[in-house]
Amino acid sequence: MNRRIVLLRAVNVGGATLPMADLREIAQHLGARHVSTYIASGNLIADVPGSASAFDRALEQAVEERFGFLRDVMSRTPDELARALEAHPFAVVEARYSYVSSLTGTPTSAAIARARAFDTGDDEWTVIGSDLHIRYANGAGKPQMKTDSVMRALSTPGTARNLNTVRKLIELAG
Repeated sequence: MNRRIVLLRAVNVGGATLPMADLREIAQHLGARHVSTYIASGNLIADVPGSASAFDRALEQAVEERFGFLRDVMSRTPDELARALEAHPFAVVEARYSYVSSLTGTPTSAAIARARAFDTGDDEWTVIGSDLHIRYANGAGKPQMKTDSVMRALSTPGTARNLNTVRKLIELAG
């Protein structure tokens, strides 16, 4: 068993309702142990069996079968997420304005170059390994950059959590 922080993209937004009790139940059915969730946005902490990638794909499939919508799943060990937090390259004016997006893979140089073509105003982003780091000048609710366009250009699905949430998930995964 491997301790993982499992993140689901776009949960409980846009009509894609996924109760956290159901997410915990599905994870346990897939063999996860010591399962917990944090806030209702697709944050799962668990000891998962086998390879992390196999568990992530199985969770995607199980959610789609049960709820009828596909949500990308990516996971990190607590240490991997802690390293991503430590590597955050931007000044943190307010932690809720700074994000780590865990990606399902590492974007290519060509994909990063395509994403750089988008105007971001005073918002900043960079890719470090398989994580996209973002600092919104005025918060995620008032972005100057088109984050969805940047993500599509990177050609690697991911999901973002602000630094407050990242810190809490690391703490809970203890």
